[in-house]
Amino acid sequence: QKYGYYHCKACNIRWESAYVWCVQGTNKVYFRQFCRTCQKSYNPYRVEDITCQRCKQTRCTCPVKMRHVDPKRPHRQDLCGRCKGKRLSCDSTFSFKYII
Repeated sequence: QKYGYYHCKACNIRWESAYVWCVQGTNKVYFRQFCRTCQKSYNPYRVEDITCQRCKQTRCTCPVKMRHVDPKRPHRQDLCGRCKGKRLSCDSTFSFKYII
């Protein structure tokens, strides 16, 4: 799971997502995300590891995880290429086998 930056060329809308699924050890994206306005699907134009803001590590031991994602923001399952139309969403399961 990585953090991605998106741009819809049709609507000129930009968005970010902490639900970018890549081939392990690479930045090769498995699933596209859909623009909320025109419903066209896109890969992110930039992908990065989700890191702690305090220690800058991907997997840290900080008592309070400070990341550049809002954990209370709901996951838009209707715009996610991985879990769109599935019973379970990406934010409720960590294993790929449960959402197929």
